[in-house]
Amino acid sequence: MGKIKLIAIGSSTGGTEALAAVIPKLNPPLPPIVIVQHIPPKFSTLFSERLNKESTLTVKEGEHGEVIKENYVYIAPGGLHMELRRNAAGLLQIRCFMAAPVHSCRPAVDILFKSVAELVGGEALGVILTGIGHDGTEGLWEMKSKGSPTLGQDEATSVVYGMPKSAFDRGAVDRQVPLDNMALAIMNLVNSK
Repeated sequence: MGKIKLIAIGSSTGGTEALAAVIPKLNPPLPPIVIVQHIPPKFSTLFSERLNKESTLTVKEGEHGEVIKENYVYIAPGGLHMELRRNAAGLLQIRCFMAAPVHSCRPAVDILFKSVAELVGGEALGVILTGIGHDGTEGLWEMKSKGSPTLGQDEATSVVYGMPKSAFDRGAVDRQVPLDNMALAIMNLVNSK
């Protein structure tokens, strides 16, 4: 693996199927992957279990205090915000917490992306997938401004071209990619730097 130390993905409407099309195509070795999908409580657990069965990476629901590891995918628990923090040893760990919704969403993509921008800077890769609204736009912009490469799902393959369009219009997306090519685009960026 090269320069990329973390992959952060945000998605909403249509996102469970988009993630199901991307995550199983990702092959190790890969840095940790953290995901906010707008999803209700309990459904995030079932979704994580389903993806884990279909993937070579280990997919699980993120747990508060958990130190993130390579070749693992962490999905934010439904109904809680998820962000990253550094522990006393300087390792990245998950923080799950209850707070007011952001853009009417909890978990919110912006909360995760902003923590990634702050802690990982240009060594992270940001990806925004299908979804309604503009959650993730500012966080992805902050990641890009710190030097992170960023990808957005293209309009043709998005169930709802809201979140990717908002981020693209803001200038937060380096490149728009069709869903079928997203896994390859992610792996190429991880392995190229």
